[in-house]
Amino acid sequence: MKWLQNILDVWRHEFIRVLHDEGVLVFFLVVPLLYPLLYAYLYNNETVREVPTLVVDNCKSSMSRDFLRRVDATCDVKIIGHCADMQEAQELIRKHKAYCLIYVPSEFQKNILEGKQSVVELYSDMSGLLYYKAVLSSCTEVSLEMNQDIKMQRLVGATKEQAETFAYPIKYEFVPMFNTQSGFATFVIPAVLMLIIQQTLVLGVGMIMGDEHEKRRKGIVNLHVQGRKPLTILLGKAGVYLCFYAVIAAYFVCIPNMFSLIHIWQWKSMLAFMLPYILSCIFFSMIISVFARDRESFIVLFVFLSVPMMFISGISWPGASIPSVWKALSYIFPSTLGINGFVRITEMGALASDVRFEIVGLWIQAIVFFVIAWLLYRKNYLSKQDL
Repeated sequence: MKWLQNILDVWRHEFIRVLHDEGVLVFFLVVPLLYPLLYAYLYNNETVREVPTLVVDNCKSSMSRDFLRRVDATCDVKIIGHCADMQEAQELIRKHKAYCLIYVPSEFQKNILEGKQSVVELYSDMSGLLYYKAVLSSCTEVSLEMNQDIKMQRLVGATKEQAETFAYPIKYEFVPMFNTQSGFATFVIPAVLMLIIQQTLVLGVGMIMGDEHEKRRKGIVNLHVQGRKPLTILLGKAGVYLCFYAVIAAYFVCIPNMFSLIHIWQWKSMLAFMLPYILSCIFFSMIISVFARDRESFIVLFVFLSVPMMFISGISWPGASIPSVWKALSYIFPSTLGINGFVRITEMGALASDVRFEIVGLWIQAIVFFVIAWLLYRKNYLSKQDL
């Protein structure tokens, strides 16, 4: 059992080393513990309500006032003032006194009474897309309601049922599945949690290996790996990272519950999914870390890559619209399968059998990354010591 003792010796030394390295602890503990709380706290309101909105009503008719009254009555819009012209409204929006503007043209009621189509214009400060979404959806709903009322009023001599059928030939009801509030926190936080695991592992492990390379160039020998086999070093180090991130993963699973977000997962499915994901992230980070020449090598690069990885995962941008080349490239990173599987389990109640593709893919990644990491460790350590 000497091989097991060697692995435990590497594990113990690596564990102590991580605990005494403040930079690594920032990535292994501080960032995973605080970032989810920050994101969840910032987006805890889920949706934008009562968006401050201005009005330029050049029609000043009973119909335009009715339209604006209905819009103001929605939960997403709050009309804070009426402006004399567009210039005044633009100036207030520029000063962030309001974020949207509803413009009602002078011929609004006239066109409707003459049986013509009328237009209401909506302008928005695009620095916040959620403002635009909230006001646009409210104006759309109100316009549909008024269209129904106008149709029913013009249908003379019809029964109530006939009028309703004419106004709404196809009745629809909007019921969002899973993310029932169409909330931003429910949408983005699960994806961010999985990305944090991958990115902090890459940065932390890269910092450790970069530190080893710096010491090696100075002639300082790492005694805990001297005379060890590369496979022993690999397993010992990976065991330390697995211990840290098993705790982090358990903490992440509780984040949606802490902030009353959707959490309908089952622990067996979650365990079957998280184990291969963490292993694939660990061995992926160990592969990348071999190329670190100093402690700060990957900080700028992988922080910059976080946003592209989110996009190509198919969460923030429809996967069907991602070019095949980028979609194939996305499967190099564990975060792609991790994000999609985690969202399905936590928000859609998927079982392990429902995310079989993601779980099998993560196990394949873990095995392939393990073999590549072992080969790179052989080259990295066997070339520096006589075993």
